[in-house]
Amino acid sequence: MKSLALLRSIRIRATQITGPLQSRSFQPDFVPADPKAKPIKYKLPQSYDPYGPRPPPSDKIIQLAEKIAALPPEERVQIGPILRERLRHPMMQSVSVEGVDLGSQGGAGAKAEEKVEKTVFDIKLEKFDAASKIKVIKEVRAFTSLGLKEAKDMVEKVPVVVKKGVTKEEANEIIEKIKAVGGVAVME
Repeated sequence: MKSLALLRSIRIRATQITGPLQSRSFQPDFVPADPKAKPIKYKLPQSYDPYGPRPPPSDKIIQLAEKIAALPPEERVQIGPILRERLRHPMMQSVSVEGVDLGSQGGAGAKAEEKVEKTVFDIKLEKFDAASKIKVIKEVRAFTSLGLKEAKDMVEKVPVVVKKGVTKEEANEIIEKIKAVGGVAVME
């Protein structure tokens, strides 16, 4: 009861200092938006320039553009690097598109994927003999550097990825060790 009275006194003092708590929905002049009203469509110019209209290019610039357009393609390619060097512009960094689907049609993309050879593998423990569970746990502990409890929990969650990002040689060695103690592991 005392706490309730305290809260009321704080609320009364707060309203005396700052005024009543305000909410737009309780104000008398508030009119809610009509849910059936269509949004207002504004007419925008076809091209918007935030800096305002630009003056037309000078005759000198137009003649230069015509000369560049008249050059053969081999010479046009050389203009960019020379201007970049003359004007001391920094080189633009190339953007990597590795792993990005650019909307290729199945045939070309599938052939490119076949040529790329995988270098990093994950090892997945598929199953093991119930009699050799302890040996498998010890082997998993050996190459994952986990504690006994963590290794036991991992082995009990079969099928599970036990090691990620290993080379093919390492993966083959680990699979052979697991196979020797009674487990079945595969490379992914």
